[in-house]
This record gives sequence, C-alpha cells and structure tokens, in this order.
Amino acid sequence: MKFDELRVGQVVEAGPYRVTEDEVCAFAAVYDPQWFHADPEAAARVFFEGLIASGWHTSAIAMRLATEAVLKGAESFASPGVAYIKWRHPVRPGDELSLKATFLDIRRSRSQPSLGILRWRWQLSNATGAEVPDLEVTSLFDLELPDSITSPPPETHARVAP
Repeated sequence: MKFDELRVGQVVEAGPYRVTEDEVCAFAAVYDPQWFHADPEAAARVFFEGLIASGWHTSAIAMRLATEAVLKGAESFASPGVAYIKWRHPVRPGDELSLKATFLDIRRSRSQPSLGILRWRWQLSNATGAEVPDLEVTSLFDLELPDSITSPPPETHARVAP
C-alpha cells in the first residue's frame, strides 16, 4: 500500500500462516536456543507440555504478514522501533496465525515533509482467537522514492533454514 492510501482507524488483515515444528526448531537453533523452543522431547515433559515458538519468531511472523499486507510495494524504508511487545499466549507447531493491523496515527514529519510516519498496532492471533504477540510499531516512509524501487518483489515463501 502506498502511504497516501493509509487512513487512521483502518484495519488490515493478513494470513493465515501455518507454523511447523521444523520451523520452530530451526528458528530456535539459530536465534533462541532455549530447550523449550528447540527440544520437543524436553518441552513435552514440563510446564508448557510441548514445544513453543520463540516470541521473537512469532514477532518475525507478524512482520512477514505486515509486509505482505501493507509494506510490500510501499515507500517504507525503516522503523525507529517498537513501543511495546507483549507475548500473551504461546504459539505451537500446527498453529495457524492471522494478523490484524490497525493504523493508529499517520502523519508527515514537520521537519522533513518527504518523511511519512505510520504508528500501528499488530495483533497476531491463532485459529482459536487467542492473541499471541501484540505489538505497537512505527514505520517510516520515504515519499520521494521512485516507483521503480517500491515495486513489489516476486512472491517468496521462504522458511527459516536450520
């Protein structure tokens, strides 16, 4: 979506995205190698009663869905950060996740009018409606980027490699 198409209060939905055990373990092995993310047998014997995805992994899935739904083909180029992240419920292999993104604030920078600023909330939920991560994100848009740069890249369906 282009920056000028965004409206405060607008809601965009994306997904579902199915999480696999191989993906959970591969992400954990590289980025968050705690046993309850990386070892299905150990995880089955304790508190969560099974493997759970890293919160960072679920946030990355939210990023992918937000990119596919809004940022791909947009003038988006950076983010100054996240106001908050809350990991409310665990994500398990087999879960299908869907994103609900709500645009909270949309404005142009006063000091740099070619800079668009979007503050938005990402709520990722599983198929039962349980909210998994909840994030408030700010995205920056360079409104002077040529269309040739913002053209969407070809579709990809990459998974995290072990």
